[in-house]
This record gives sequence, structure tokens and C-alpha cells, in this order.
Amino acid sequence: MDHYVDLKLLPDPEIAQPHLMGALFGKLHLALVAQRSEHIGISFPAVQDAPPWLGDCLRLHGRHAELAATMATPWLAGMRDHVQASAVLSVPATARLRVVSRVQAKSNPDRLRRRQMRRHGIDAAEAVVRVPDTAAERLDLPYVQLRSLSTVQSFRLFIRHGALQDSASPGVFGAYGLSMTATVPWF
Repeated sequence: MDHYVDLKLLPDPEIAQPHLMGALFGKLHLALVAQRSEHIGISFPAVQDAPPWLGDCLRLHGRHAELAATMATPWLAGMRDHVQASAVLSVPATARLRVVSRVQAKSNPDRLRRRQMRRHGIDAAEAVVRVPDTAAERLDLPYVQLRSLSTVQSFRLFIRHGALQDSASPGVFGAYGLSMTATVPWF
């Protein structure tokens, strides 16, 4: 993780930045799936906690050759008018590290009830008692709104930027460029 590329959203009076970030993130996801890359991580250097917002910059982290190969593919097609991409740059020596991960909320009580019914052989009435509507978990984290290509359903992918660290943690990155263990440079 010695290099990075910044993808900065350009202001657009007709399209809201969260919508543009969702489109950019969706295209990146498809590119990472196509490349089967486990060595490109992401972060959002302009992230805000209150109110939760990812900001206007998506940063790719990795080795120079892998980032250059990714940027050489046409994955940004259709976004070029909305994104300014930096060159592949070296990470500053003073950068700290952090884990950037996905957080999934248990936000759908009906789904939790169906699971209880399957796993414990209970009926719907008992499932309602065990899993009331108040069991829905709400996250106060920034997110990107995506649409599943397989189910065509829209969903929120919540993202947590972990605590700053001084030493790197090994691991691999998933198809969203996120990891539960691997760190990315933070600067």
C-alpha cells in the first residue's frame, strides 16, 4: 500500500454528490470484481461523522502497478465528466493507517423473524414476540447507496473508518475495496 489515486467528484448542479458517489462506487465495485483484485483498498479522505457523509473524494490504495493497471481500464466510462482522477501518487511517509470496513445493520425485523422461524422451528406469532419491530438496528455511519445487479434492489452500504494506527495490519480487500482487518494509509 505505497501508492494511491484520488477520485474527486466535480460539482454538478443537476446531480447530488451522494448520487454521484454511489455511481462511482458501483463502477469501482464492478472493476474490482472483474479484476479479482484483493490488493486494492479504499478510503474516503473527506469523510464526516456528523452528519455522516462520505465526502466528495474516493481514494484507491495499492501498489503502483496494480493501481496503474486499474486506471488504464475503461471502468470510469460514463463518469469522466463527473470525476477528476489524480495520477498514481506515492503515499506520504508521515501517513498513519486505519481499517476501512463495511458494517451491516440488522435493520429488517421481518427478515430476522423468518430466520428465527427457520432456525428454531417456531411459528410467526412466536417470531414476532422474539423479534419485535423495535429490534431494527439503526446505524449512524456514512453510507453509499447502491443497487444490486442480481436482485435489482437498492441498499445502503455503511462504511466505518476505524481508529488510527501506527502499524500496518495484513489482510485482503473484498470486491468493495473494504476489509475487516487490512489497513490503508490515512493522510
